[in-house]
Amino acid sequence: MSTPVFPFSAVVGHPDLRLALLLNAVHPGIGGVLVRGEKGTAKSTIVRALAALLPEQQVAEGCRFRCDATAPDPACPDGPHRSDDEHSVALRTERAPLVELPVGATEDRLVGSLDLERVLQEGTSAFRPGLLAQAHRGVLYVDEVNLLPDHLVDSLLDAAAMGRVHVERDGVSVTHAARFLLVGTMNPEEGELRPQLLDRFGLAVEVRAARDVDTRVEVVRRRMAYEADPAGFAAQWADAERETAEAIAAAQQKLPAVELPDAELRRIAAVCAAFEVDGMRADLVIANASRAHAALRGASVVEEEDVRVAARLALPHRRRRDPFDEPGIDEQALEEALDQAGPPDDPEPPQPPDSPDGGGAPPPSGASGQSGAERPAGDGPGRAAPPPGEPFRARLLRVPGLGEGAPGRRSRARTDSGRVVRATTSAPRRAGDLHLPATVAAAAGRGRTGGRLTLTAADLRGAVREGREGNLVLFVVDASGSMAARKRMSAVTGAVLSLLRDAYQRRDKVGLVTFRAAGAEVALPPTSSVPAAQARLAHLRTGGRTPLADGLLRARTVLQVERLRDPRRRPLLVVLTDGRATVAARPGGDPVRDACRAARLLAADGVATVVVDCESGPVRLGLAAQIAEAAQGALVGIGELSADRVAGIVHAAWAA
Repeated sequence: MSTPVFPFSAVVGHPDLRLALLLNAVHPGIGGVLVRGEKGTAKSTIVRALAALLPEQQVAEGCRFRCDATAPDPACPDGPHRSDDEHSVALRTERAPLVELPVGATEDRLVGSLDLERVLQEGTSAFRPGLLAQAHRGVLYVDEVNLLPDHLVDSLLDAAAMGRVHVERDGVSVTHAARFLLVGTMNPEEGELRPQLLDRFGLAVEVRAARDVDTRVEVVRRRMAYEADPAGFAAQWADAERETAEAIAAAQQKLPAVELPDAELRRIAAVCAAFEVDGMRADLVIANASRAHAALRGASVVEEEDVRVAARLALPHRRRRDPFDEPGIDEQALEEALDQAGPPDDPEPPQPPDSPDGGGAPPPSGASGQSGAERPAGDGPGRAAPPPGEPFRARLLRVPGLGEGAPGRRSRARTDSGRVVRATTSAPRRAGDLHLPATVAAAAGRGRTGGRLTLTAADLRGAVREGREGNLVLFVVDASGSMAARKRMSAVTGAVLSLLRDAYQRRDKVGLVTFRAAGAEVALPPTSSVPAAQARLAHLRTGGRTPLADGLLRARTVLQVERLRDPRRRPLLVVLTDGRATVAARPGGDPVRDACRAARLLAADGVATVVVDCESGPVRLGLAAQIAEAAQGALVGIGELSADRVAGIVHAAWAA
């Protein structure tokens, strides 16, 4: 007998998450739930508990795509399932499935692929269903969705939006139903989803561990009780679980009859217009979620409160047009937008909330959104850096060569997905790795047997694929006195900020090393949280001498440690300095020679380096060029550090 899951009703706190899951259980067409939050907040526990509450289902016996036996899919690849006589279709009753998509899943595993075993044994083209087929009419749970390759996220979101999967690959053409409750979880500290992918999740919820002592005590008490006697604990909550399950089933039955009046539809449109969300998906999500909320409370008509609840869950993640925008929604601004949604004959359209970011209060001071009273880590003597210059859209900056790194969108790499560039004589590990033309050619080269082309294991050829990888972009910023001129430092920090935005879009890790006065400091260890790097950059201190060698050596240490942690992620070092080193790495040493020696060590480590020469004025020593030459890297002049050209110049330097 299997151990019962932790009861949904016994979960302490997280009311928004529980409500968002219930709304999607009633109406999967809402588009799923994205759960953002720190680790250890019971995200997976709640999802598994919800799956246990979904009504039992009648499935057509023998159907690999879990067709509803009472209303089979006419286009089911395992059909047709006869429905004119209820006794003609063998049934099985089972619970709604909970399917978990691991971070290392491939596209074949997700959408399905050619059944290579049947091809070899029977000589017929057959399709092997993927996880999307297994999740039909159930729950698809994707932990750490922000770490999945973008093409996998696109595929599962397409299926969630359309309710069907279309597979055209490996000589098979299949379409099947795939309606499921999609739940993705992510820890923002490990990297963000692109705004285009964020928008495609119906609802989004932020979860955090409670700070209230009594609440934390109750969480621990219940968890310990469950671990001591899972069956007994589940029995204590059986009545509450049954009531919740019955409420879900009743709402599912009631949903088709729930009416959305024109007045509330206008209110939805007005709120979305007031918050200036892109596209129309937000309007549709709020409409669907409003109807689900009304059905869940037993009403037959959508009212203002239903719209309010739906908007509060559907809008926060759609307001983030930029990776550095703060998540969330201002409750007062939402109330104002709802109140300003007038009747159909109101000639005045609703006005946007007062603040530039759609909230009711002015944004916090500083580019990072932190209070000016807060002191950043490592704050010390010196002047605060001026605000960054105007950001710009960065062009591609990449590591030369071919890597085998983490999925991303920057440098060339060998990947399990992507375009096929050639065939290999090695046998494929899975169907998706099969190079079909080369395999057929190998079989044809042996000739025919009895007038037929025969295929053996020796004929199999694998496909070599090439895609893009994410890199570790480590910024080394000279914050010494010679760099402290307001205009120059503003241009430097503006360039770094723009490249950080580019790193966010290309799914890189980023780190920040600064050097000034007596030494170098790791302002931000390598992280996938690009907004954290931007926050540290905003609190940069300037002034003092120039320990350039220390900055480069500290960067080398950071890269060596990161290579042990993440050996497949290739580094790109971006050094912004005027090269005027004034502090040696050792007593009695020459500062410039020590800096060049450190640069040569980086070159010996195989680190790709770009040196941005920030020297200006009538007298130029050209020391940054010496650093670039020693590092065997590219050099960009300060005169070319304009808002619309710097990243393109770096790219051109690598391409040369």
